[in-house]
Amino acid sequence: MWVIKEHRDIKKICRKLPDAVVKKYELWKNIVHRHGPEKLRDFPGFHDEKLRGKRKDQRSSRLSQQYRVIYSVERQYVTVFVLEITPHQY
Repeated sequence: MWVIKEHRDIKKICRKLPDAVVKKYELWKNIVHRHGPEKLRDFPGFHDEKLRGKRKDQRSSRLSQQYRVIYSVERQYVTVFVLEITPHQY
């Protein structure tokens, strides 16, 4: 089992998000908690990918066409730290 740590603002952010995005985030957390972030690659709807540039140590998963969950993985502690849920910038 994996531990998921959320940034202190995630609960506040979730209250402002559409219900469909919050439900997909809950599904995302369930998959990561039970199977780890590598399992997200088996679900093409999440389009999990490694980020580049100043976010090179972070990953992104789609919650909708607009919203992404940004997270990092600490392997030595088997921890996923959710940094933010944000609208994707085009």
